[in-house]
Amino acid sequence: MKFTAAATLLIATISPLVSAYPIYKADVVNCRSSPGTSGEVVKTYAKDTEVEISCQISGDTVKGNALWDKTQDGCYVSDYYIKTGSSGYVSGRCSGGSTGGGSTGGGSTGGGSTDMKDDYPYKNNCGPVDKWSYYQCQCTSFVAWRINSRLGINFHNRYKGKAWGNANEWDDAARSSGVTVSSTPKVGAVAQTNAGRFGHVAWVAKVDGDNVVVEEYNKGGTEHYGTRTVPKSSFNYIYLN
Repeated sequence: MKFTAAATLLIATISPLVSAYPIYKADVVNCRSSPGTSGEVVKTYAKDTEVEISCQISGDTVKGNALWDKTQDGCYVSDYYIKTGSSGYVSGRCSGGSTGGGSTGGGSTGGGSTDMKDDYPYKNNCGPVDKWSYYQCQCTSFVAWRINSRLGINFHNRYKGKAWGNANEWDDAARSSGVTVSSTPKVGAVAQTNAGRFGHVAWVAKVDGDNVVVEEYNKGGTEHYGTRTVPKSSFNYIYLN
């Protein structure tokens, strides 16, 4: 069969190429029913097997990587074991929240959010404005970092065209942006309060009954990292995914 140049262009337009990426860092890798290490093993891939990624989602943290890739077989592999050439998203996000883990309680919106550590990039360089338009080592800057690094969301001070500003403005900015504000905590949500002169925001790392464990910066003006266990009624909760 002979194709004209126009027909060839049409075929290319309606039949986009799908990228495949090789399995690496292990001889055999599990593909699970959900984006977490507790998910049932559906199948396995040998090292160097090329898999197509249909979408990506946050899940359990594996070797510092909380991203999981849904393959063409409909199961999930930790992005740590797939050589995509990027530490971030290379595909669209899977619909729905993370179903990985199960040890944190209260559900999850951030998957690897349970990995509590001071990995904030400005921790030894407090002062000027950060790349999300917040002052470094403030609570707002730390949470903006968590949202970007853990949820893969391009959050900043003008997110969705609204001025998020100080911590005591985040709940109003969220509501006006169509972002859910709730009294129910979930792992990976932003904990927000209007108490104090500027309010405060923190990152929900764990939910334990009527209490939450949060990560935060600059609690009490310290410009340092810390964690606390507090009653869940202490905060509002903003769901950014």
